[in-house]
Amino acid sequence: MTADSPNEAEAANELMRLARQINRANRLYHAEDAPEITDADYDALVRRNAELEAAFPHLTRPDSPSCKVGHEVAASPLGKVTHEVRMMSLDNAFTDEEVGEFLTRVRRFLSLAAEEPLVMTAEDKIDGLSCSLRYEHGKLVRAATRGDGQVGEDVTANVAHIADVVQELEGEDIPEVFEVRGEVYMEKGAFLALNTQLMDEARALADSKGEAFDDSKVRQFANPRNAAAGSLRQKDASVTARRPLRFWAHGWGAASHVPGASQHEVIRRIESWGLPVSPQFRQCHSLEEMLAAYRAIRDGRAALPFEIDGVVYKVDRLDWQQRLGFVAKAPRWGMAHKFPAERAETTLESIDIQVGRTGKLTPVGRLKPVLVGGVTVTNVTLHNRDEIARLGVRPGDRVVLQRAGDVIPQVVDNLSREEERAAYVFPDHCPQCQSEAVAAEGEVDVRCTGGLICPAQRTERLKHFVSRAALDIEGLGEKTIDEFFAQGWLESPADIFRLRKRREEILALEGWKDKSVDNLLAAVESKRSPDAARLLFGLGIRHVGAVTARDLLKRFTTLPELRALAEQAQVKQVEDEVKAASDAYAELISIDGVGPVVVEALGDFFHEEHNRAVWDDLLSEVSPPPYVVETKESEVSGKTVVFTGKLETMSRDEAKAQAERLGAKAAGSVSPKTDILVAGPGAGSKLKKAAELGIRVLSEEEWAEIVRAAG
Repeated sequence: MTADSPNEAEAANELMRLARQINRANRLYHAEDAPEITDADYDALVRRNAELEAAFPHLTRPDSPSCKVGHEVAASPLGKVTHEVRMMSLDNAFTDEEVGEFLTRVRRFLSLAAEEPLVMTAEDKIDGLSCSLRYEHGKLVRAATRGDGQVGEDVTANVAHIADVVQELEGEDIPEVFEVRGEVYMEKGAFLALNTQLMDEARALADSKGEAFDDSKVRQFANPRNAAAGSLRQKDASVTARRPLRFWAHGWGAASHVPGASQHEVIRRIESWGLPVSPQFRQCHSLEEMLAAYRAIRDGRAALPFEIDGVVYKVDRLDWQQRLGFVAKAPRWGMAHKFPAERAETTLESIDIQVGRTGKLTPVGRLKPVLVGGVTVTNVTLHNRDEIARLGVRPGDRVVLQRAGDVIPQVVDNLSREEERAAYVFPDHCPQCQSEAVAAEGEVDVRCTGGLICPAQRTERLKHFVSRAALDIEGLGEKTIDEFFAQGWLESPADIFRLRKRREEILALEGWKDKSVDNLLAAVESKRSPDAARLLFGLGIRHVGAVTARDLLKRFTTLPELRALAEQAQVKQVEDEVKAASDAYAELISIDGVGPVVVEALGDFFHEEHNRAVWDDLLSEVSPPPYVVETKESEVSGKTVVFTGKLETMSRDEAKAQAERLGAKAAGSVSPKTDILVAGPGAGSKLKKAAELGIRVLSEEEWAEIVRAAG
């Protein structure tokens, strides 16, 4: 720890947040096959937790991730299996130095002399789902997932359909009871084919029902590991049978006797019985040999048909493994040496400019296809004008891409920077509508000034208008918006409510049937009296998000009233002195959550004639009722609440809406007027300031209890 290390109270708070964050990540990864953070981010959280526990060992929590493996098995249609021998995980190393320190610890624990040989094994760490196969008298009797290390799920019927898993061991020295442990995985090619198959099946199902197909609603697997886990953990084993799963062994659990004196001997014995093991499994007699094995496996990673994320080292002698034993959730005799982010070189063939909903011009690099981290990459975002200048990239340059886990690839270096060619000139006009494109003072993003006259912004704003957080019109997805826009039927939000006049025309389009058209039109008609705040947010006025829209409507209750004041304030935006003196401006600026940027954005919106026309046209089709915030009496009524950190069970917007319904005021910053701070994982300066001011701090769970108590 450094001079900037936390004090004991800060460490306790951070350990609490880390436990929740890591346990959530474990649940999503192991129990639900739906990770939301990358492996690199997860590893960083675990390392931070370990650092704090090393500095403050007395603060180690009962729910600390250092004491857990995986995640407990949630309610599942599959039966539960208690492991006779706990299934452990491995500690990680990220540098050569950490591997050297691992060997030093092993030697010190075993009191080995410097010249005494210490043989290790090394093998690639496949990115799959841990599975234990129990054989009795050589026959497979049960298969189970790792679960939380103590209890897993019974997947015996499913594993029977994996060709690599033999139903009966054949060979010599087969123990009466022997649990083979390894990984169920899916090869990269099979993973891509499975996702294609899921898309095709969903399209065929929509066609059979006469419904429009929306690919955005098809749930596909994020990566081969998720595909393997989701395919194995099926209640219906016939589904697993149709999935191309593989298996290889890397260890064992309960055994009536162990057929060998070393890791190497037992793994080779398992292989002789008919179960596959890693083709890269080997013995290493020194640190140098271990690191050479690591580099060889790392350098050949891209050519492998499956995903790996590191190299596993284990002490070879089993008697030494037994002496070394375990700490918490991991063995002292093993370690995983994780790979850094993968990199690859390719050619930047061109730079295209995409225009987003808010008019932002985003440069997209078109690449000569290259494999990075098991994924073929053809496009990469270059973020903005400043990033292009920083990298000095131009079409034709050789660039270095980096990809870690499931993170979107990024350009990290330009190998052709020194070549004498003209610099790339970022456009100063929108490529879609030719309107001027400018960057506001203090901003790096260049934006089209065309607004709703820009075709790119128009379609993107329409998609935003019907999105879940705005009007939430079921059945009007991105593809349908694009299709209707191409037909000339959708130019503005009001046109959505005129689609009923085009029923026969929609029916004439490919893929549309009576039922799907009627369902869509019914969904549109159900939004004729929309929530005013959602409608305002749906218009996509810059800086007016969902919360700000609610803040504005709480004060003015109707959209016409808000518009009148916004226009009045805008008229007076000539000089700073006049602006400050404006009653309208002062009234808007007095609203919590509404600052000068929002007021100016509203003024700019209503200053444009085409925006006013869109507004009037829309309100001729819909009639939002006056906005009313229904509140309940609660213990936080009349109090000011601030939310900070990453909330795990709800969005920040949802939390603020809860506070408002309970009669509280949701603020964005901590001050002496703040009564309660609700702190999620990652809370930083706000939590520290709350402690200094003596403000009551609640966890997300404690806040949820208050909400439940209020009914």
